[in-house]
Amino acid sequence: MRNITLTRPDDWHVHLRDDEYLRRTITDSARYFGRAIVMPNLVPAIDNVQAATEYHQRIVANIPDGSAFKPLMTLYITQNTRPETIIEASESGLIHAFKLYPAGATTNSEAGIEAIESLYPIFETMQKANMPLCVHGEVTTETVDIYDREAVFIESYLKPVCAAFPALKVILEHITTSEAVDFVLKANDQVAATITAHHLLFNRNHMLVGGLKPLYYCLPVLKRNIHQNALIKAATSGNSKFFLGTDSAPHPKSAKENACGCAAGSYTAHAAIELYAEVFDKVNALDKLEGFSSFFGADFYGLPRNPDRITLSQESWSGPDRLQFGNDWLIPIRNGETITWKVKP
Repeated sequence: MRNITLTRPDDWHVHLRDDEYLRRTITDSARYFGRAIVMPNLVPAIDNVQAATEYHQRIVANIPDGSAFKPLMTLYITQNTRPETIIEASESGLIHAFKLYPAGATTNSEAGIEAIESLYPIFETMQKANMPLCVHGEVTTETVDIYDREAVFIESYLKPVCAAFPALKVILEHITTSEAVDFVLKANDQVAATITAHHLLFNRNHMLVGGLKPLYYCLPVLKRNIHQNALIKAATSGNSKFFLGTDSAPHPKSAKENACGCAAGSYTAHAAIELYAEVFDKVNALDKLEGFSSFFGADFYGLPRNPDRITLSQESWSGPDRLQFGNDWLIPIRNGETITWKVKP
């Protein structure tokens, strides 16, 4: 049986939700992740330090005993965001990034921004305060095909932002296209990207062939296999611009399997590092997994690497068919299917 030992990994993009859902999400994420960048797209949006402080307290109250898991809070950029908001956040010691959602781009993004150019004074203050900008990189223009929305956003908005603010740390999150990979590779060292397990494991055929499968519907949507292959190459390359961000996004079964509109999001927190290990193993790149999962994100955010380690063994187990999620059920990725790596207790 093969084993691999890694510095404890971090998740640089996760959705924990709130209230009765927190016990599920925290239990899964805290199982082996040391830290996680927590997304602020709740209702109402977490767009100020006080709201983030209260949300942080609710998260901490659900961390299992004995876990050293640390939530890293973010603020949602809304019409209420001012340069003073950035300064207060940078001085709080609690806020580690701001999140940009184009309005309507994904779950609970209604509070997002329609005119990104209006944010330039905010970006200027963020650059001066060394506050990172996490970006959901898609346009929401109805005339732009959903498969092209990431590439159009990069060309139309992200390139000008990065040119105007070259010292601003920018994380293009959950990238899905070869265009995104190329952009990150050509950008300066202040630009990086997170990559999810589900975008490495699946492409749009998995979602569409043989009937629409809600489990695989996420935003940005799964693309064709040439883009999937570009993501795998980037993730397993050892390039420090690419690091782990699960974008694990739970929804109750009733919202995912909904004929009137399937909720966007795939849940992988129950087996995230194991699923990444499968991808890296398949292309003979297990030696690159520690950098991707444990080093590059911490280095980019200017945080120390975790001091302890975890061990995975090549041991097959069956993913759970369903997980308790408040008063409903949550159907995770690879439910009822064999997963070939397992974290040792």
